[in-house]
Amino acid sequence: MPDAEASTRKRAFDPVVDADTRLLILGSLPGEASLKAGQYYGHPQNGFWRLIGGVIGHPDLAGQSYGERLSILKAHGIGLWDVIAEAERIGSLDTAIRLPVHADLNGLVAALPLLKAIAFNGGKAAREGTRGLGPEVGQIVRLTLPSSSPAMARTLAWKAERWAVLSPYVRMPHAARDHMSHPKT
Repeated sequence: MPDAEASTRKRAFDPVVDADTRLLILGSLPGEASLKAGQYYGHPQNGFWRLIGGVIGHPDLAGQSYGERLSILKAHGIGLWDVIAEAERIGSLDTAIRLPVHADLNGLVAALPLLKAIAFNGGKAAREGTRGLGPEVGQIVRLTLPSSSPAMARTLAWKAERWAVLSPYVRMPHAARDHMSHPKT
């Protein structure tokens, strides 16, 4: 008999966005470790924070406190949310998601006047997000990234090469831009 906690309905976190969000990264639904921690990408083996840190020139991002990581993302015009608001799921795998209820992606997109791109973190997020958004979202670019999850068996370097497509949609505050153009030797 499955553990009662493991078989409960899972719910996504609130979106992390503000009026300056230019890039919205959408996952599928938080996994067990993230839900337990109350944090996006809370599993220690998930490469998200290292991948996005590489994109924004913040290689130490994963080592920051969760609140600081979110502040840094917002400073770079990056928002987070999930395409599924809630679903039945035992465990953390996307393949185990059943009876999904889609998040109001169109409502969120309409509230983000500077949004230039939506990036889906993995294939499940892309499929469900496309279903939720529909065929048209104005001039907003849609990108599908390889999943940052450890369940996707590719090296972090391989994923980082593909996540680099996010760079044109990220706001680079002066300090980060200066750090990237004048690296420490």
